[in-house]
This record gives sequence, structure tokens and C-alpha cells, in this order.
Amino acid sequence: MRKEFVMRGQTASGNTEILNFSGFKPGMAYRLTEFKLYPSTGIGTAVHEAYGSITAGKTAITPTDPNFNDEGLIATAANTHQQESYASDHYSVINDTFLITQNLILMVQDTGANGTPVNWQCRFESVKMSGPEEAVTNYKQFAISDE
Repeated sequence: MRKEFVMRGQTASGNTEILNFSGFKPGMAYRLTEFKLYPSTGIGTAVHEAYGSITAGKTAITPTDPNFNDEGLIATAANTHQQESYASDHYSVINDTFLITQNLILMVQDTGANGTPVNWQCRFESVKMSGPEEAVTNYKQFAISDE
């Protein structure tokens, strides 16, 4: 089994994607290690303000209003580019202790370029779990997604 893998795509501003972990294998979980956003149009010539969130909860978390008290919030990211002469800024906050065993919801929003689609990339690593650790992890994620 691969130790590390990438999921990436392009999502319309304000929409969601399901990050599918339905191929779950007993004794295995996944850890999010990277979440990055990138503009889809006008790169280097336009203002971009892209925001993203990833949750294990039942509904998406609006990326422009993340609540760090929400146990299901796994990651948030922002990529801003204000003027042609300035470099882009990229920020992300990832709960890399959260072990993933079920599908996640990703949501993106572009507030600076008329709501253009947002490119995103997530990097995960696989983690082997013991029997008791697997039971606790599955219960935790089930409880969060059932709220």
C-alpha cells in the first residue's frame, strides 16, 4: 500500500466535493498532511481570495467562517493575491492528529475574482492502526458525522 497519496481537483466557488474514502481497509486510516489552494484563472494578473475547508462532519463548513471549536473541522486554507506586483500568500491550518476512516467534505469559495472555480490539492499519508485504536477512531468519526 502506498504510504502517501494526493487528491486534487477544481471546484466551483461555493460548492462542495466529497473526498471519498469508501475503499477503507480494516486496520488502516489516513492523515491529512497538506491542503493547498490555487487560482483557476487570471494567474498573476487578477486579485484572488480563495478559501477552503475540509470536514468530517455531516455538512460542509463555510470556508470564510471556520469555527475551530467544531470537532469535525480538519483543515482550512487561504490563498490570496491582492495586486499584480505582490506575491501570493498561502495559509493553512491542519489537524494532522485526526485519523480519517470515512468520507470528508471539502468546500471552496473565491471571494476576490467573481467567484471563479478554485483548484485544490490534499496530501494524505496512510497510518496502520491497532484493533483498539481502530475502534476508537471509527467511533469518533461516526459520532462527528452523526451530529
